Amino acid sequence: MKLDKPVTGGPCWAELGTSDLAGAKRFYEELFGWRAETDPRQEAGGYTFAHLGDAPVAALSPLYQEGQPVAWSVSFAVPDADATAARVTDAGGSVLVGPMDVFDLGRFAVVRDPTGAAFHLWQARSFPGAGLLNAPGSLGWVELLTRAPERAVDFYTTVFGWSVNASERYTQWGIDGADFGGMVTMDDKFPHEVPAHWLPYFAVEEVDAAAAAATEAGGAVLMEPTAVPDGPRIAVLRDPQAAMFGVYRAADEG
Repeated sequence: MKLDKPVTGGPCWAELGTSDLAGAKRFYEELFGWRAETDPRQEAGGYTFAHLGDAPVAALSPLYQEGQPVAWSVSFAVPDADATAARVTDAGGSVLVGPMDVFDLGRFAVVRDPTGAAFHLWQARSFPGAGLLNAPGSLGWVELLTRAPERAVDFYTTVFGWSVNASERYTQWGIDGADFGGMVTMDDKFPHEVPAHWLPYFAVEEVDAAAAAATEAGGAVLMEPTAVPDGPRIAVLRDPQAAMFGVYRAADEG
């Protein structure tokens, strides 16, 4: 990710919905050094901010709805959540939750693209999103996995105006020349029941060490540490509650 702070249209936050909030706190504290603070207000429902130093970098929360999967979600910064939600539906997507206010922090919505991948819209008020990006322990890349890449390109360029930098191997998303994410086409190697989804990657100092630490803390390695041709070293991991996420060597991107 070439972004070091949230910008309009770019990823601004990552949030984990988990079946074991206490266990997730322990796992990510051990893996990334996060300091977790749960919002004490009853109406916050156990929403927990993770910090590196004084900077908020992600959130952990209980599962709020029946059938909600244990998973990481990605939020994108927008100037107007209602207007962007309308563009989502006009472009063939759907609105799952909201738009709605979150205290004085901002306004958000949960939406789904026409290929099946859900994501969040965040209209900042007092809370802009992550206070740190592309640094060890913080969000470092976001990746869309989908079975309909051409439809996805049409949708996201229409809704957000993203640039598309495509090669034979990989498609990257960007804003004004700053690439912040990519897209992978889900082929037969992906089980049919796995839906399209957004996968966050967190920057780390050393991918191999992070993969080993995740295993020691009760997680698992889904994709072994790999050096991407002309790219960074990455791995895909799973936490003890089965949420998937990636790690990404921070030094490989500026």
